[in-house]
Amino acid sequence: MNSATLAHDQRLPLYQRLRDEMLGKISGGEWRPDQAIPTESELTKTYGVAIGTVRKAVEVLVAEGLLERSQGRGTFVRRPSFDASLFRFFRHLTTEGGRKIPEGRVLERTLATPPEHVASALKLSAKARAIRLDRLRLIDGQVVLIEEIWLPKNRFAALLDIAPADFADLLYPFYESRCGQVIASAKETLTVDSASAEVARSLGIVQGQPVVVIERLALGFDRQPLEWRRSRGAADTFRYQVDIC
Repeated sequence: MNSATLAHDQRLPLYQRLRDEMLGKISGGEWRPDQAIPTESELTKTYGVAIGTVRKAVEVLVAEGLLERSQGRGTFVRRPSFDASLFRFFRHLTTEGGRKIPEGRVLERTLATPPEHVASALKLSAKARAIRLDRLRLIDGQVVLIEEIWLPKNRFAALLDIAPADFADLLYPFYESRCGQVIASAKETLTVDSASAEVARSLGIVQGQPVVVIERLALGFDRQPLEWRRSRGAADTFRYQVDIC
């Protein structure tokens, strides 16, 4: 194989075309998260380009958060960690005071037409149906979050054959193992609302009490939307922390 196989816009710099080719291998699943990519010398031989071009393409993917270098081991496809994401916002503590990833409990899985704003976020047509998950997050048996999750049917159809009780606590590894879909990044928006009667009942709080709402749009390596999620939690468990350097 040589540089002629870099089937992208010839007007782009060579390193950018190589970057796009490498991104295609990541988003297409040929290079998997936590897997080492070929060495610089292997890439120069495969694509018939100079080592400087390879290094620049790799540097761009590292800067974009898709690859990470490990001293003495090589360069790997980066697996983002979302496990503790909500800890930035909520004090999720056990009865003993320790931090804990909440248990996940899918109450219902349905196939439905999503609201317009969700369809738009997921780049679905107006009449397209999607998979909806209604989910609770619990610590020591107490509900700390309620979640509404929407997934494109064409990418997550395998979930329709899985009973709600068989969904894992952590959904992103579950998506990968059951559907081959890897969440690479996400955008989150935080707002505050008043608890409706239904939300208050689920969270065990008083109707009208403030709740924090976190909307997340999760993306694949190809930057295509894979999941829209809305999480609600009682505002009295909310915290905000940011490191300013």
